[in-house]
Amino acid sequence: MCTHTPRCPSADSPDREAAHVVASHPEQGWSLLCNGVLLFEDTGELLPNGQVIAPHRNLTVVA
Repeated sequence: MCTHTPRCPSADSPDREAAHVVASHPEQGWSLLCNGVLLFEDTGELLPNGQVIAPHRNLTVVA
């Protein structure tokens, strides 16, 4: 799907979240990346093959 130069990371790359956003719906909490990944505001992901990646945001501890 990516037409950028250099090409964005593929959906199965560890750095897939670095791909360009092609559609953003912050009111619904998701963005579509040019590699076909749906990225959710809670850091969960839905890959083009249907695989679900659980949210993985870093927890910040406030003392």
